[in-house]
This record gives sequence, structure tokens and C-alpha cells, in this order.
Amino acid sequence: MLAATLCLAGDALAKPPAGGVFCSTYPSAPACTGQQPSCNYCHVAPPQRNVFGAGLGPHLAPNAPRPLSDTDFAYALPTALKAVELEDADGDGVSNLVEIQRGTFPGDPTSVPADTGLCQAGENPRYDVCRHDARFAYKRLLLDFCGVPPTYAQLEELSALSRDDQLARMDAELDRCTTSEFWRGKNGQLWKLAHPKIRPVGTFKAGEEDKGSNPLGDYYDDYALYAYTQLDDHDAREVMTAKYFVRRETHPTRYTAVPTLPTQPMEEAYRAGNITSRWSLLYFVMFSAMPRNAASQAYRAYLGLDIAKQEGLFSVPGEPRDYDHAGVTAPACAACHATLDPLTYPFRNYQGINIYDLSSWARYVPNRLEKFYSYVSPIITQTPETGYLFGQKVNNVVEWAQVGANSDAFAIAAVTDYWKLLVGHPPTPEENSEFVATWKRFKGTHQYSVQRMLHDLIRTEAYGAP
Repeated sequence: MLAATLCLAGDALAKPPAGGVFCSTYPSAPACTGQQPSCNYCHVAPPQRNVFGAGLGPHLAPNAPRPLSDTDFAYALPTALKAVELEDADGDGVSNLVEIQRGTFPGDPTSVPADTGLCQAGENPRYDVCRHDARFAYKRLLLDFCGVPPTYAQLEELSALSRDDQLARMDAELDRCTTSEFWRGKNGQLWKLAHPKIRPVGTFKAGEEDKGSNPLGDYYDDYALYAYTQLDDHDAREVMTAKYFVRRETHPTRYTAVPTLPTQPMEEAYRAGNITSRWSLLYFVMFSAMPRNAASQAYRAYLGLDIAKQEGLFSVPGEPRDYDHAGVTAPACAACHATLDPLTYPFRNYQGINIYDLSSWARYVPNRLEKFYSYVSPIITQTPETGYLFGQKVNNVVEWAQVGANSDAFAIAAVTDYWKLLVGHPPTPEENSEFVATWKRFKGTHQYSVQRMLHDLIRTEAYGAP
């Protein structure tokens, strides 16, 4: 089913090399800081181009026969980009080059660089609207992390402190609030971040707590592992790589790493955090022979890249092979599946639901395709377990998770989650420098500790400037 949704009609398709070539041409562009722009930078939805993409067309090797090969396209794109730099494709009064440099979209008239330097001291008698204001940030912090506003007395006490002492008070309150039920409890702030990653369905909820009418898997285990990795200086990457499970206790909420859980059948050697939880496999693999949905969900949920939106395309030569005869080699499908299918191969032995062998559910089954799905196509048993992530060879899901968890994409996606939760929107072009500094420190200085990263985030102007 997913294969069909990625098939795009038409002849002028988005080219997977485009993002990399764009970033080679403009390496300092905000869209290229640890990532690549998606195909939607030049397309409404491939093959339909937006006005910026349409402007590039006449300059892309104009005398070469169509369709261009990936090699010819990659060679011609820098010249085409340079040719339209001084144009204003979307008519918003800003040249294409300035929009690229400032991080807005040259094909969208509503995306315009914001003017800076217009703030003047004294515009607001209560807050310093030009810079990070401790009173404003403190009030916001208590609401975001504890779920309650500060009292008048607390604000007055904060105001009487020096700047350094104000920041120290905010740090102490952050540490206090992240122990609260509002932050770490069931349906608290951390659980909200986990919702789109876990995608719970109450009907299929297993376990004693909130059991559904058709119980398949207890996804509260997934919430517990996610929350555990985000708290107390734990390593956030382990949401993808953990060999352990997490037990949740209530009143108050506590999360404890444990080697086994009765609700989780996966053998330790094949575990990769929440990617291989019982719920993830039953829900995202289900009855599929080729578990593309499981791979694409992990790519989207933990690495922030949605292939259906033409994001994170790293084509593998010779792919896709279409082992399950899903039609993915069609010209309109191949651009996405040259990335998606190699992402999927390491999942080939992870079982979802199989009505003929209940004991195999949510387990790693050697030769799974040979045992249960040989009827799907004559060549499906040739599907390798070796695949590719970001163009790097990975031999199995455990390696897949390790490569993903150590990537810039993971750090960017993780910090983006908190940025949206706390700042209220994805990073804007004006916030890009603070955002980049935050995710790079998360990956480097803070060694993937969310708790330490949050202390950085509350100091940004994006968070603390009124």
C-alpha cells in the first residue's frame, strides 16, 4: 500500500541528487545545516514544480535530451541555480539568493526573511523585548515544565536577583519541574512528544491498564522507554538502540530499566529500542511481507525524515529491485523507493502478525520470508537483510538503529521536538543559528542528554525573548 502512495505520475520527476548538489552549491544555507532540503524546495509535489523550480527548468542543460540522467542533472544544477540567483521567483520582493541565504523558500511568497534590528529598548515596560528576558522566560518555564504559573512573590523574588542568579534559579526550577507528573507522568509533556512516534490505538491496547477490546500490544512500554531515555541525563539515542526495556511505576511516576518484560518477547540480540517493540512490529509490520511501513515510520519518527514528503532521499545504485513485485521500479516510484527499499531490507526477518504461527508475533524470525511469504513473488526470498541508511551499508536493524542514532538527523529531530513543544513552532530562519548551536551541543558537549540540552534551550532568545 505504501508503495502505491509513493508513485507519482508524470515525466518531470524530482531528482534524488538535487538536495546534495544544492548543499554543495550553498553549503552555508540554513537548509543545509546538518540536513538537506526536501524535493518540495523546488516542487509543489513532484513532478509539479513550484515557481522556483519552474524558473530553474530553462537553465538545466537546455540542449540536452530529456529526461536528464541523474549524472547530467547533478552536473547542470549548479549552473541553473546560479543563473536564477538575482531573480525573485515568488514575487515577494526578495531575490532567490537572499532567500536561500536567509533560510526562507524562494518558491513561496508567504515565506519571507524577517527584518531584524527593529527592536528598541523601552517598547515594553515589563519585559526586555529585545533580548532574553529572565522574568518572561521564568514564567514560561514554569508553565511549560510544571504546568503552573509563577506566583507574584516568585516573580518579585526573581526580579531582585542578579542576572547570573536569575539563570541559576531558572536552572534549579527546570530540574525541579522535570521531576513533576506534568512533565514525566502518563499523558504528560514527554508522552505528548511520544504520541506521533508510537501512534497508539486504544482498541489494540494490551496490558492490564486501559486494555482495549482487541489487545495486541502494550504500547505503554514504548512510552516508558521513550520517557526514560529523555530523563535524568540518560542517553536519548537509546530510544533507538536500547537492549533493555523499561518498567513504569506510578504515584509518583518512576521509570526503571529492566532486562526483560513479560509483554516484550524480542530476544536481546535483535532489540533496537522502540523500533523493535512488540507494538511497533505488530502495528507497523502487521501482515506485510516487505515491512516498508516499519522502516519509513522509524525514519520519520526518530530521524525526522518523511519519505512521503520527498525528505531524506539517498538513492542506492541498482535500487529498487522490487523483490515483492509491488511495482516500485516504475519511473514514477523509483526515485523514492531507491531509498526506501534499502532502508527496509534489514527489517525483512522481523515478524508482525501471522495468523498461522501466533508464537512468531513480534519476534525476529530467521528466514521469515522463506517460511511465510514465498508465495508473494518468485524472487521475494532473494531479499537481502543488508540495507543502507544515509547511503551507508548496514547489515541488520541493530546496525540501522546505531547509524541512525549517531547521525545529525537524530540530533536535529530530537531537538526539533522540544523546540516545537517549548518555543511553539519549528525553528524559523531567524532562529536557525540558535537552533543549530543547540542541536550541535546536544550531540557534542551534552552527549545526548536531553536534560542538559533543555538548560541550553531555555537560554535562547527564541524561548526567552518576549
